[in-house]
Formats: sequence, structure tokens, C-alpha cells
Amino acid sequence: MKVSVIITTYNAEDWLRKVLLGFSIQTETDFEIVIADDGSTSKTKEVITDLSSRFKYPIIHVWQEDEGFQKSRILNKAILKSSSEYLLFTDGDCIPRNDFVAVHLKYKEEGYFLSGGYFKLPLSISQAINSSDIETQQCFHISWLKQQGLKMNFKVTKLTHNRYFASFMNWLTPTKRSWNGHNASGFKKDLMEVNGFNHDMHYGGLDRELGERLFNLGLLSKQIRYSAICLHLDHARGYSSPEIWKKNNAIRSYNRKHKVIQIEKGISSL
Repeated sequence: MKVSVIITTYNAEDWLRKVLLGFSIQTETDFEIVIADDGSTSKTKEVITDLSSRFKYPIIHVWQEDEGFQKSRILNKAILKSSSEYLLFTDGDCIPRNDFVAVHLKYKEEGYFLSGGYFKLPLSISQAINSSDIETQQCFHISWLKQQGLKMNFKVTKLTHNRYFASFMNWLTPTKRSWNGHNASGFKKDLMEVNGFNHDMHYGGLDRELGERLFNLGLLSKQIRYSAICLHLDHARGYSSPEIWKKNNAIRSYNRKHKVIQIEKGISSL
């Protein structure tokens, strides 16, 4: 298969259903889904079972006990279970446009990882989107979102369907070409070489820390922020705290300063 799509989730089965529906209507179908489940209840398994028949390959459900926020660990377990040599990472709260997988495959290149973004929706619209809205793709149209009450600003340009404008904006945007867990892809061999995600990192920058070590390895990054489109569904973040951010920022600062490539607590420690 061309790519393994790794999707993180934790007790958000309504959002995950919408995300999987988005992946079930991709223009590119030669991919597998790997669910990186950080301790959800059986309701998540029910969603996966219900939608599995929509995909070319069986959905792989990688689950671990709920021991608090352990996203790095479950992501590394998902990497090991993936079957493709190219990996696309996103979250279970990000509905992909129907060309999402195809765009990542179009721009993939040895020596690079791809850096995408998302268009963030308010809770009211996140809840309003139904299966038909996803299957018809109208939830990706600015006019429809405006009808649902979305306030218009410059950020709606992320939803462009014009590939020339998207390419220009990818070049123009000042946003850093970082590894973003909701929309990033790269070769499995590169992730293995840096020992995957850092188990010492909890919520707040763990994805970017991986990207910084990939830079230390010598990789470059391509910006696909305006080409690979996904809608971020709103939710609470009860696992964030100033103390955790402080610790994570210290780890990132040290690794950047000392050009760290491999961390001790990663894939090899599973």
C-alpha cells in the first residue's frame, strides 16, 4: 500500500466517526488506517467496527491502558504496527478533505517531511456537521460554513480549492514548517532513526519536538498548509497545564541546543 494513516484518539467516538467517514471517501484509496488509541472505552472500538468495511484494508486498532496522557507512547506503538514505509499522521478530531491523502502522496519526497495545518471550527459547527455534509464535501465550502454561522476572516483562505493559489500561499505563509501531529507525513525509516516520539513529552509540543529532531537528522520540510486540508472539531483540553508546558519546552530547548537526534525513551524502549 502507498501510505499508512495514523489517527490518534481518546474517548471521542462522535468526532472519530466523522473523521473516519472523511477518510472513507478519499480520492486515493490505497492506504490503511491505524488508530492510535490512548485508552478509550469500548465505544471507540464499536465505531471502528462499524466503519471498517468502508476501507480497502482492515483498520488496525492499537490500544493501550488509560494511564493519563500518553500520546507519544501510543503513537510509537502505532508506528510499529503500520504496514507502509510512508506514514501520514493526523488526529481523531480532524476531518480530511477528500484529496487529503492524495496531496500528501503527491508532495512526499526523500529527505523531507510534510507540514500541514488545519482549519479550526467552533463547537456549534463541529456538532452540526453530519454524515451527508462530509460525503458531499459541503462542510469544506466557505458558503456552507458561513450559513452555519462561521465568522469570516482571512483564515478561510485555507479552504481554497485553487491549487495555484494554494501553492502560492504555501510559499508565502510565515508559519514554520514544523511537524504538526494533526497533519504531517514522513518516511517510517526517518522516524525510526530518531527513535520516534519522546515518551518524556506530554501534552504541549510533543509533535514539534519530533520534527526538531528530524531537522537535526538533516531532513528538510515542505509546507502544504494550503493544500492538505482538514477541519478541526472543537473540544476541551483538560490534560494541559503550565507545569507540563514548562517541562516540555525545557526538553525542546535542550534538544535544539545540543542537536539531539535520538532520545532514550522512544520506540526502542517499548
